Amino acid sequence: MRVLVVEDQRALADRIGEGLRDQGMAVDVAYDGADALRATALTRYDVVVLDRDLPRVHGDAVCASIVGGPTTARILMLTAANTVDARVDGLELGADDYLGKPFAFDELVARVRALARRTPSTPPIVTHGDLVVDRARRRVGRAGRPITLTRKEFGVLEALLDTDGAVVSAEELLERVWDANADPFSNTVSVTIGRLRRKLGEPQLIETVVGSGYRL
Repeated sequence: MRVLVVEDQRALADRIGEGLRDQGMAVDVAYDGADALRATALTRYDVVVLDRDLPRVHGDAVCASIVGGPTTARILMLTAANTVDARVDGLELGADDYLGKPFAFDELVARVRALARRTPSTPPIVTHGDLVVDRARRRVGRAGRPITLTRKEFGVLEALLDTDGAVVSAEELLERVWDANADPFSNTVSVTIGRLRRKLGEPQLIETVVGSGYRL
């Protein structure tokens, strides 16, 4: 799951980002509305956690741009204004959910995950032959055998499942599962694919398409 956190209070933004990464999400952080617009233009996000009161470009304008664009990202709007009118305003702008400040971090995580499950083409339980992936509970099994995956291994498997057999390049996997700080010249994707293959067992489910990437 790829998430963009947009919050002008840097300490809070960084804490949210680190907390979501600890939950297995790939997270980028923007500190103002202009940077948020640049990020959403370049990267496909599943969820955008969006503070409403942003410098340079107001959060309302960022929300309207995301909603009016081609992205399928869901928007969780954050604001210190907890009145009913403020919540209604945010939702009428096109936000999918609303969370007032201060908030409990566990609730933020739950709402982000719930929004990601509402993204088109991401059903909560996916099957591929004898492989069963429960996105909501983050559980994987094959032929009735439970498989324990790391967060990155699970993310790679999700990304491959989402393409329904199409080839996914290493660069695309790096973008979807890691974040903007990942080294594009490292072998982290191939190493993760190797571990994932071993855990999924025989017969092999992940095919390497030489010069192009990987596919299920």
